[in-house]
Amino acid sequence: MSVLMPPEKTTVTIDIKSFQVDSAFLEREVKVDAYLPVFLTGKERPSLLLLNDGQDMGAMGWTAIFGDFFHRNGAIPLIAVAIHAGIDRKMEYGTAEVPDYLGRGAKAGDYTKFLFEELLPVIRKELGYPEFSEKVFAGFSLGGLSALDIVWAHPHEFTRVGVFSASLWWRMIDQTEPDYDDDKHRIMHELVRKGNYAPWLKFFLCTGTLDETNDRNGNGIIDSIDDTLGLMEELERKGYHRETDMYYLELADGRHDVVTWGRAMPVFLDWAFGRR
Repeated sequence: MSVLMPPEKTTVTIDIKSFQVDSAFLEREVKVDAYLPVFLTGKERPSLLLLNDGQDMGAMGWTAIFGDFFHRNGAIPLIAVAIHAGIDRKMEYGTAEVPDYLGRGAKAGDYTKFLFEELLPVIRKELGYPEFSEKVFAGFSLGGLSALDIVWAHPHEFTRVGVFSASLWWRMIDQTEPDYDDDKHRIMHELVRKGNYAPWLKFFLCTGTLDETNDRNGNGIIDSIDDTLGLMEELERKGYHRETDMYYLELADGRHDVVTWGRAMPVFLDWAFGRR
């Protein structure tokens, strides 16, 4: 990929184009914000970054984070599209194949259909790009689980996924049940075990040491870190390598909040789209 470096000490302006997608699958209007660096001419075949929980990007300071990425890496053709969650977030996000033990995620299959059959066609029309060189999906907390589930189930559509403090505890039965077993009842881990190896997929996983305080197995490691490391072990068993296929970022004072994910985002952007 050819890279044009922007002039030194100049600001990369990011245009924001917002639009609504009238979704039949979700039975609601979905707000979408597209972030486009001004150096794009419309003739490129850019990469596309999809972001769950797009309503949080303002609080994250996303425009500045995104602009700073181009300062570091040059005029790489890249568009980011942030998808706003609705009031049914806990139903629309999750794992499409299996709801959790409380029935949450029951609309995750509809959210997947919305993404491929409604959102992507509108993005191509609104932004004027019929094709993208690659698609990457990222999300935070439950939105991170959603992004990972969609990428894992549709590997031919994506190259990479960003998983920030994801709800990898998502489970089939309550952990208080006497027969609960991490190795059997964490849904995303089981989906990885049952799934197929796609050698081109790469995984960025981020946690913080202050993400939570729960430690359900009493091993001295909080659940969010335990579940993330456990998922990486499943990916290794599937054939992925930690050194080349995964990037794990553990922030020593990271919390389960937008500020922490904003701190991690530059690392993710450089990993996913930086000069290679």
